[in-house]
Amino acid sequence: MQNTENTSTSGQGVTSKKELASANPSFIHIQPSLYPVLLALFVTVFLISNINATKGVEIGPLITDGAFFLFPIAYVLGDVLAECYGYKSTRRAIITGFIITIIAVFSFYIAIWLPAASFWEGQEAFSSTLGLVPQIVLASLAGYIVGQLLNAKVLVSIKIRTGEKSLWARLLGSTIVGEFADTLIFCAIAAPVIGIATGADFLNYVIVGFLWKTLLEVILMPITYFVIAWVKKREGYSY
Repeated sequence: MQNTENTSTSGQGVTSKKELASANPSFIHIQPSLYPVLLALFVTVFLISNINATKGVEIGPLITDGAFFLFPIAYVLGDVLAECYGYKSTRRAIITGFIITIIAVFSFYIAIWLPAASFWEGQEAFSSTLGLVPQIVLASLAGYIVGQLLNAKVLVSIKIRTGEKSLWARLLGSTIVGEFADTLIFCAIAAPVIGIATGADFLNYVIVGFLWKTLLEVILMPITYFVIAWVKKREGYSY
């Protein structure tokens, strides 16, 4: 009876194909792309912003938080993702950031809850820094998910109508819609926690936050242009 298993003969015996395969394992090939890098940066900026935001900052007459300079960068990265990779890929990045932030928050709460070692004196500082107020976390996550999705949707919708021209209009239009929704939702949920009780103070809080974030994105627009052009070139995007 003939042996149907393919074999190879050497001076030391017979080797089957299965043995050869196990000696040379194969792996899933990852297509070279900048998307995973941009996704990681996008999620990192949002996560760090939520931690920085726990610190109150006073610069002259302006009162803000420690994330004021960082959070708008998440929208710049969101613009780059939407412009270069489309709505579905950007939505995937947004949802990834949402899930990772929830995991981080629960991890912080668990670490705070665990009994501190007798020799460790940093429990109070650790709790005050990472023990984020649940309502603030809810405000940040709700504003983020709605604002970023609107930002991506508006940018892609404008691009479908205008093609490659008028990039500035896509960036500005999506920023205005996304940042306004983000700021309004965040302020509406967080205002009672931080002591804003009157309608006038609430309106001031929303307007100042919205204008500042939008202005910063406008200032960063030349950088956004450069990054978008660089990513498209690296990814072999044809106009």
